[in-house]
Amino acid sequence: MADHQILVRQVDPTSDRAVFRQIADHLREAIRDGRLRTGDKLPSEAQLMEHYNVARMTVRQAIQELKAEGLAVSEHGRGVFVRARPPVKRLAFDRFARRHRKEGKAAFLAESESIGAKPDVDMIKVREAPAPKDIAERLRISPGETVVVRSRRYFLDGTPVELATSYIPVDLARGTRIMDDNPGPGGIYARIEEQGHQLDRFVEDVSTRMPTQEEARLLLLGPGVPVFHLIRTAYDVDGRPVEVCDTIMSGDAYLLSYELPAH
Repeated sequence: MADHQILVRQVDPTSDRAVFRQIADHLREAIRDGRLRTGDKLPSEAQLMEHYNVARMTVRQAIQELKAEGLAVSEHGRGVFVRARPPVKRLAFDRFARRHRKEGKAAFLAESESIGAKPDVDMIKVREAPAPKDIAERLRISPGETVVVRSRRYFLDGTPVELATSYIPVDLARGTRIMDDNPGPGGIYARIEEQGHQLDRFVEDVSTRMPTQEEARLLLLGPGVPVFHLIRTAYDVDGRPVEVCDTIMSGDAYLLSYELPAH
């Protein structure tokens, strides 16, 4: 898209809003109304300086605003681009539906298909380890009792969007495909149900925070981009907790959607 189609406004010298913030406003508006699309290159520093008649530092402050919001990312030697973040509408009422498992689809695969994105999973580690105190409380086991821990990173169209660590009691996981990198069709919930533990309900606690340095590195998060911290406990029909999943989700990649009954 030609730059003159993007830079259609000028700053207002009478405004009490800082000039660099006005420039950031214009670029943000261009991103949100589609004049600048995912993967498009932003106008160069020189082009912005000429259009707005401002100093290089002012332009750099404006660009930094967009980077801090997770809207733009620098590529060394190439320029600044609109950040690619596939939006995922996470439907809490549907994602763990049994029909998905019967079709051989884990929740992430079902969500990916709903938006036409290509999913991928990078297995970080599968191991046995002592249960942390908070996890043990949710699983109703003794702190330090051995559990199977599955850590992985999820991608959509090549972009990392989620980190997840599952904790499963050893009597449900040891000697099963839950110990494999790929647990098979339907994921670990399908494997748990195959052992006679039919899933009944899920309880999720969701909070937001800024990511750790390691989380930001693994999810390729820009400065200022928060994460959802979601801890889910799965229960079988007998009320036993059969899994706890500690999940970190990129805050600019997900929309959490919940359907709540009125009765």
